[in-house]
Amino acid sequence: AAPGVFVLNKNTKREQGRKAQLTNIQAGKTVASIVRTTLGPRAMLKMLLDPMGGIVMTNDGNAILREVDVTHPAAKNMIELSRAQDEEVGDGTTSVIVLAGEFLGVAEPLLEKKLHPTLIVGGYMQALDDAVAAMKEIADPIDVNNPEAVRDIVRGCIDTKFVSRYGTLISDLAIKATQTVCITHPDGRKEIDLKRYAKVEKLSGGELSDSMVLDGVMFN
Repeated sequence: AAPGVFVLNKNTKREQGRKAQLTNIQAGKTVASIVRTTLGPRAMLKMLLDPMGGIVMTNDGNAILREVDVTHPAAKNMIELSRAQDEEVGDGTTSVIVLAGEFLGVAEPLLEKKLHPTLIVGGYMQALDDAVAAMKEIADPIDVNNPEAVRDIVRGCIDTKFVSRYGTLISDLAIKATQTVCITHPDGRKEIDLKRYAKVEKLSGGELSDSMVLDGVMFN
């Protein structure tokens, strides 16, 4: 049979073998370096220019990477990882990118020692099992009916952002909004669909401290 014909863009590059592996690692580490300085108590805001010419200032990893235009497939994969973390968990978008970048960086010397990528991935999977077991040992049970305990957890997620200057305002709003849309089924299972039942409406004028949770439908 005649070989297939592929029509590719003239700028298309093909890499394989060790060079492709090292290029993928470098791309992942580059994406991680973008958001690395937005993590932790000394985090700095990034100033971004969106396609419409507006300026965005944020230290949220997913918000930053949404505005980054990349062409490398490995870099796109890292950005997709941040988006998935935001949708599934809602927090840790920066941490997951920094961790992934570190995993890639640690894998580089192992590849240079001629270890097969499947073997390296197997080691990471074993480390995941060990980490989950260790976390179960040190985890503390939380009473979801205790407002103070819930507030402490939510503050750890939300109040690291620039809204920390407003104290517990935003975390209290988040808890109240979640409790408002929470549906308890007869079998005890709780369903919380924030995307369907909770909406954030912005009104010009006033202060952030004027924000509130409304139980019902709002007409502007």
